[in-house]
This record gives sequence, structure tokens and C-alpha cells, in this order.
Amino acid sequence: MRLSRYFLPVLKENPAEAQIVSHRLMLRAGMIKQAQAGIYSWLPLGFKVLRKLENIVHEEQIRAGHIPMLMPTLQSADLWRESGRYDDYGEEMLRITDRHGRDMLYGPTNEELITDIFRGHVSSYKDLPLTLYHIQWKFRDEIRPRFGVMRGREFLMKDGYNFDLTKEDALHSYNRHLVSYIRTYERMGLQAIPMRADSGPIGGDDTHEFLVLAETGESEVFYDSKVTDIRLGQREIDYDSHEQCRAVMEEFTSLYARTDETHDEAVFNQIPEERRRSARGIEVGQIFYFGTKYSDPLSATVQGPDGKPVPVHMGSHGIGVSRLIGAIIEASHDDKGIIWPEGVTPFHCGIVNLKQGDAEADAACDKLYSALTAIGLEPLYDDTNERAGGKFATMDLIGLPWRITVGPRGLKNGVVELTSRKTGESVELSPEEAVRKVAEIYAPHHPHLLREEPMAGRSFHTWL
Repeated sequence: MRLSRYFLPVLKENPAEAQIVSHRLMLRAGMIKQAQAGIYSWLPLGFKVLRKLENIVHEEQIRAGHIPMLMPTLQSADLWRESGRYDDYGEEMLRITDRHGRDMLYGPTNEELITDIFRGHVSSYKDLPLTLYHIQWKFRDEIRPRFGVMRGREFLMKDGYNFDLTKEDALHSYNRHLVSYIRTYERMGLQAIPMRADSGPIGGDDTHEFLVLAETGESEVFYDSKVTDIRLGQREIDYDSHEQCRAVMEEFTSLYARTDETHDEAVFNQIPEERRRSARGIEVGQIFYFGTKYSDPLSATVQGPDGKPVPVHMGSHGIGVSRLIGAIIEASHDDKGIIWPEGVTPFHCGIVNLKQGDAEADAACDKLYSALTAIGLEPLYDDTNERAGGKFATMDLIGLPWRITVGPRGLKNGVVELTSRKTGESVELSPEEAVRKVAEIYAPHHPHLLREEPMAGRSFHTWL
């Protein structure tokens, strides 16, 4: 994408209404625009990041054996009355009456609807286990929406639902989701710690929230500092293996880590004092096992091995996809702007032309742009007539991890400058070396980049 053709309405001043860093930077970087309280339009840059996160979630859910689908935003109130939650859920639920006088609601979650789908199509234990999920917009009428996408009324969420014959199988589904969530967050450059939590209106006895530590987090959390040393990394986990998934669950949850609702001071004080930590956390996901809480009242049964009907054991599992963007920015920024992790950046590399209109600089930038594009990367080329300082400020604000700076002086020596947004360090390289270095950096996220050497044996000027 060339910046002269892109819609990027950046702001130079901090918006008065923004109270936290992520809200302020998302507005300044032209990622979102408020439509009304707690509801935002996603502008091109924000929408691009949103889709990247959504794709990672899809990939990891499918990798774990979960099946994608799509349910509607509007649901029948009758289903929620059948489960007993219609009156219990509270004023956060947006209740609607259509032109025929039928009670409906804008879904805050989908336990009832997915259970209705299941009971209408699954009748035998032989069809289990089954996990269905979707990524859909939700609405919860927060009394005080604030902090931008961190606590909005409308938000994009992945919610999944498992159906199993026994409690043991359902707890395996619970463990499997925990593994897949940890892998999802690590791919996004986040450490999200699973913490024992309260189930709230979803219900059930077993639940963990995934929290990213940040000063602006809405939850107070208490944890053993050793929990922050645990990583899943590149380990291959067999999602069908009860033992492997259980082992990961125990590894990530055996140390003390709880939200304030479930905090137990007596247990916490058994941890060595130097490892006790209290902090703030941003919730980015939650998993639940709630047994037959919904299958009993909604008659979601299957014929068991003995031929008798048995209610299925269920759980639900959510990731706040739109909220994740705020969490990533809260965890990765400086006083100049956003610093995107390489796995979720909207553009892989920025190209800054220091002298737009100079024939040699223009040609070099065009070739860099084409070279990066040809190997499957997405550069953002600032081909505007803005001053160099303004171009650098914009690139720092929107937070692309790498920037290639091209100017007449460097080109006379056959080099361009490759700069890391995270460290601020720069190195002079030939254009060929700069393209190859960026390809190497992104190879863990895009393995196809290093399958061959497209520039080998050819100069930068003849490669295209």
C-alpha cells in the first residue's frame, strides 16, 4: 500500500476523551472512530489488525480440532426463557421487540442458541465429542463504556462450545482450549496468564480467565512470580491426547494465579514472600466447564451406549478479539506510539522516501516496494511530500516493527537504512540485503519466505 492512496487519518494531538494509552493511540493512529458511546467504526488500519488477530484465532481453533460456523447477532428471547437466563442476565442485555411483537435480544453470548442447534441435529453419543465456534459481534449495554475497545458495548468475540458425553471428556475439552488459547496469545506476542476466576452469569464451577498484565487493567490479580516464566513455545501438542493437554494445564495453573474474586489470602501467603505479586490485568479470554447447566433445561441429550438418553456435558470458551488490540497496545508501546509485535502488525515494513520526486530515490523505493510485495510481505510506502520528520513521526505512531529509509545520500553509497521500531537501532544495508533481512525476520510467521532465495544470483536492479 502507498500512503498517498491510503486512508490514514492520524491525529497530532491527544484526544481529550481518551483516558488510557490504547484508546489514545488507536484514535491518534487513525484505527478507530467513535460512532457513539462504546461503539466504534473500524478504519482501515484498525480493521487490518482486527482481521490479522481473527485469522490467528481461526488457525489455532481449527488446529485444535474445533469447527467454525456463524450464528446471528439477534436471538429469540424464548430460548433464553427456556434456560432461565432471560430475566437473570440483567440490564447489560439489549432487549428488542420486532414489528410482530416478538421479544428478541442482541446476543451477549450464545450458549442457548448453540444448544438449540445441537439438540436439533445430534442424537447419538457416536457424534461426540463436538466443538463448534464462531467469531461474531456481541453487544453488552455497559453502564459506563470507557477505555475505547477495552470496555465497549459492541465487540468482536470468538466464542466456542464443546459437547461431550462425560465430565472427563468435557474436562479434556477444557484443557484443550487452554492449550490452544496459550498458543494463540503467544503468536500475538502476548503473555496471557490463565488465572482461577469467577464464572459470573455464564455459570459453572470450573473457569479460568486469561489476563495480560498491564497498569491499566480492570482486574486486580495476585500471582506467584514464577508463573511469568512459563512459555508453551514451539512445543507440538497432540490435542487428542488427554495426558498431554492435562500436563500443559497443570504446568500453567499449578502455581498461584487468581483474580480478586477468587483470591485466597491464606493460600497466597504460603508462597515465598519474594515471589508474591499483585498487579492489574486485562482480561482477553475465558474458558468455562458448566456440565449440564444448559443441556438439562434445554433437553440437549444423546442416546448413550446403553440406549438411554443422557444430557451432554458442555463448556464455553471466549476470546475477546477486538479487545485484544487494546491489550497488545497497552503491553507494547512507548511515548512515540504503538510498537506492533511482528505476528500482528498491519504492515510488515514501512518504506520512507526522504526525497520524494528525486528520480533515484523514487526508483529505489519502487523497487523495494515491489521486491517485498513479490515475496508475500505487505509494505507501507510513504510516498507523500511530507517532511522527513513528519514521515518518521507517523511511522513511529502507527508502530510498524521495521522501517526502511531511502535517501539520495545513502543511495550514492549503495545503501538504505533498516530501523527497528522496538529498539530504535539502525543498520545500513544494500537494498538486496534489506529485503532479505526483513524476509528472515518474518520467516517464523510466514515460513514460505525462506523456502527459496528469490534474489540469489541476481542484483536488486535485475531481480524484478
